Amino acid sequence: MAIPDHARTNFNTLLRAAGDGNLALMECLDAVTCERRYVVCAVGRADDGDIVMTPFGHLADGNPYDLYLPPDPDDPAGFIENPEDGGAS
Repeated sequence: MAIPDHARTNFNTLLRAAGDGNLALMECLDAVTCERRYVVCAVGRADDGDIVMTPFGHLADGNPYDLYLPPDPDDPAGFIENPEDGGAS
């Protein structure tokens, strides 16, 4: 399964921001649920000198191992099944 170009570009931007010390964790509200989210942001400056926070994603609530199914190394198009329910969600 190939990672799309836009995701690779965003990841490389995130790595560059981290390497330059321009990464921040910002507390926000989810626009849909209004729950608190801790958002990973790249920090930059606009032409007028204002600080610009570019969000890349939020930290997982709870145990992230319970939230994601990794790719299956034996099936490039599949994911490792969740042993609790017998399948990928």
